[in-house]
Amino acid sequence: MGQVPVLVTGGAGYIGSHAVLALKDAGWPVTVIDNLTTGFRFAIPDEVPLYEGDIEDGVLLARIFAEQKIGAVMHFAGSIIVPESVENPLKYYHNNTSKSRALIAAAVEAGVSHFIFSSTAATYGIPEVSPVTEDSPKQPINPYGMSKLMTETMLADTARAHPLNYCALRYFNVAGADPLARTGQSTAGATHLIKVAVEAALGKRSHVGVFGTDFDTPDGTGVRDYIHVSDLAAAHVLALEALIAEPQRSLTMNCGYGQGFSVLQVLDAVDRVTNHMIERKLEGRRAGDPDSLISDNRRIKATLPWVPRYADLDVIVQHALAWERKLTEIRGEG
Repeated sequence: MGQVPVLVTGGAGYIGSHAVLALKDAGWPVTVIDNLTTGFRFAIPDEVPLYEGDIEDGVLLARIFAEQKIGAVMHFAGSIIVPESVENPLKYYHNNTSKSRALIAAAVEAGVSHFIFSSTAATYGIPEVSPVTEDSPKQPINPYGMSKLMTETMLADTARAHPLNYCALRYFNVAGADPLARTGQSTAGATHLIKVAVEAALGKRSHVGVFGTDFDTPDGTGVRDYIHVSDLAAAHVLALEALIAEPQRSLTMNCGYGQGFSVLQVLDAVDRVTNHMIERKLEGRRAGDPDSLISDNRRIKATLPWVPRYADLDVIVQHALAWERKLTEIRGEG
């Protein structure tokens, strides 16, 4: 199967930088576009071309598509903080929906054949049944989830009208870092639980807030499906191979392990790995947090030869911790 040149949008960010490594490790020609508002130049290997700019810039995109002979796009660029999307919805509809429209239009104009989209389990809102299948009702409860669902809809309509196929991958809770510590979650003030917990374990935070202890779960704290970011990146490469193999077919698939851990179980894992007890502060629920959000991942396993390598909570924590230590060195904090 031919390895077409791939443009990774948001390739200097958390998940995008792991996708760049997965593509590069597998021999694909890779190019990155990132405006570096939340991404980091150090996350991109030196030999990977980086265009610093915005996916809304049609002139720049046309130049990249031509210069790099791009045949596929992996689209990670966007804003991802749910509470911020509630406070500033227009930012999310601009960054996640309007800019995606500009990117899709430029891809169609350039004759790009394949498009992989970083979507989210937030498209389901608060599901009535967990595990959640891809056919569960899509009822986002915040602008973040809706902005992503709107992009999925644009891709579906575009694929019907143009010679482009796509794969929308709906992520559950992404965590961990590259096992070789080449990249990881680097955003200051990140809200991901495992990131927050390893920061606390290393003394970068005084405590970890536990939001809600009265959920309908075994220990009263919210249960989530945590997927290692490198397993997620591997799924993107396999999805691209599937799109190239069957150009008439588009795909929508959940990305998770199909198992859940509660907030307290995650914090126990961090305590185990570090041999140190993190201080926990019990706080009230946040609006819109479901009791449990676990993926039904049978479709991705049936469709792609995807075999997770890091589906172990302690391993996810170990890799997150190793990256957090390296980040301290990179930033000269320690």
